[in-house]
Amino acid sequence: MNDDHDPELGTIAREMYIDATPDVVYEVVSNPAHISQWWSDELTLDGDAPGASGVISWGKSEDPDYHAESFRIVDAVPGKTFSFNWCYPPGDTDLSGRALLVTFTLVPQGDGTLLSMTETGFREKGWEAAVLEEMYNDHVRGWGQHLPDLIAYAERTAARAVTRGTR
Repeated sequence: MNDDHDPELGTIAREMYIDATPDVVYEVVSNPAHISQWWSDELTLDGDAPGASGVISWGKSEDPDYHAESFRIVDAVPGKTFSFNWCYPPGDTDLSGRALLVTFTLVPQGDGTLLSMTETGFREKGWEAAVLEEMYNDHVRGWGQHLPDLIAYAERTAARAVTRGTR
């Protein structure tokens, strides 16, 4: 997994090879049931097309470490790309400068997929320098933890599909 991040630019970028088809990887990065296996505890959405929104959360609502963020699909092209805004105030409709944007781009490579992930929008949030640095570094650590889980989960999902003969 190649990783690139630059706090001055406010962009996190990762590139990784996954031994699974783009269709499998797309499902893993876009389907709430799959996302809860490698990233969050739960993602609820009111649809699966651009504009669909909901909440992504970690922990149980009654726990003191519970954390939830607003989530809205920006682009969804099966087998090709999935992007979403998150980390914005609930109920916001104009997200320019108010949300982070995560984009997954999938490119077939041999029998697998080259997955590129970027997260942008940190500098646009208008945070004070210390808050920007803290949030940016928190997300670098988070993706560093969750993307290896995504790779492993997608490869297990692909292996199960082969076993069932559905790959």
